[in-house]
Amino acid sequence: MKPPLVVFDTSVLISALGWGGKPFQCLELARTGLIQGVSCREILEELATVSQNKLGFTPEEVADTVADLLEALRLVRITGTFHAVPADPKDDMVVECAVVAGADYIVSGDRRHLLPLKAYETIRIVDPSTLLLEVAA
Repeated sequence: MKPPLVVFDTSVLISALGWGGKPFQCLELARTGLIQGVSCREILEELATVSQNKLGFTPEEVADTVADLLEALRLVRITGTFHAVPADPKDDMVVECAVVAGADYIVSGDRRHLLPLKAYETIRIVDPSTLLLEVAA
């Protein structure tokens, strides 16, 4: 059985980097091969900006972080023309990334826009705790 494909939104990646906990445990599932992590350039660019502005990462730390993530995440290319989250168009890139990748899950901490959707087509939208319960059990 192949591992589930999972897209992490920027909030989960930032939480994993800055605070550890369940978001970090989810990312570790990708590092160990229990899941296949997927991302896109646009998510990693947002991660770079937020990690500098909110976590105070230097440009070198950002580059090291992205390089480290690229060892655990497969990149897909998106067009940026996808519209799935009218309440927050910035989240469209996460959903598009998941659709292009054929993902099983989007893991998000966004309780205002993404998590309330619960799913997009056949892609489940869950928080880190749910992913850990379902995949690492």
